[in-house]
Amino acid sequence: MYRVMLFPHNIDTSELRQALWAHRIGHRFTEEAEGQVLWLADPDQHDALQQLIARWQRGEPLLPRQRRTPRGGTSLAVPFRQAPVTATALALCLLVFAAMGLFGDLVVALLTIVPVGVVNGSLAVGNLGEALASGQVWRPLSPAFLHFGWMHLIFNMLWLWYFGRQIEGLHGSRRMLAILLIAGIGANLAQYATGTVLFGGMSGVDFALLGYVWLMSRRAPQSGFFVPQMLVVFMLGWMVFTMTDAASAVGFGNVANEAHLGGLVVGLAMGWYYSERARRLP
Repeated sequence: MYRVMLFPHNIDTSELRQALWAHRIGHRFTEEAEGQVLWLADPDQHDALQQLIARWQRGEPLLPRQRRTPRGGTSLAVPFRQAPVTATALALCLLVFAAMGLFGDLVVALLTIVPVGVVNGSLAVGNLGEALASGQVWRPLSPAFLHFGWMHLIFNMLWLWYFGRQIEGLHGSRRMLAILLIAGIGANLAQYATGTVLFGGMSGVDFALLGYVWLMSRRAPQSGFFVPQMLVVFMLGWMVFTMTDAASAVGFGNVANEAHLGGLVVGLAMGWYYSERARRLP
């Protein structure tokens, strides 16, 4: 990454970010003490980036059908304000992981898709329908916030933040919340349908976000979405690899493969629907 420019904290750069994604310019904004720093991935795109910045500073529209927002006022550069749903989901995962370290299996039993416990030395498993009827309405979604190791947590949070803030930046927090809820519940139910109850992780949602962003970028490129093709290949290849016996042989057993697949299907379905709507816009 190459440092390009410094913007004050009180400048709303969301319009510029959308334009950079739309023009396939790999970049990153970081929050520093002195302000917002723009970093460029490929130095060969420096001229294109500077042209966009110049247009943005002159107040020219950068994207078609773009609703303009004033660059003054309250800053949207704070990560939570940029992507509140993504940031909240990430924070909840971290809090749950910390609580698991403090309270152990009590937290796991509270958040598994059905109530679990040990009776006479054996694992006792409840029923999802009975749990919902008793008011435990969080259980179809809550396994998404369980993570069983640092690597599990870090990788899931990385992809959640990478895709989630792009979706919130371009399609808003309501869309991101809808994807998170539908994909989280869909992925968990897909895994539960196999007879598994002890599973968790945000990876099903991550694959849904991947599917959504990828289809939007392919079918409605004017929407501003972008995902490197090699990243798509890597994540789909990883999903297929974990479904094979080779994954268990190298220590990656007990992967929630059905949750990954269920989340991906949800993301592709939602991506197809919304990209079709975007393509019909005049």
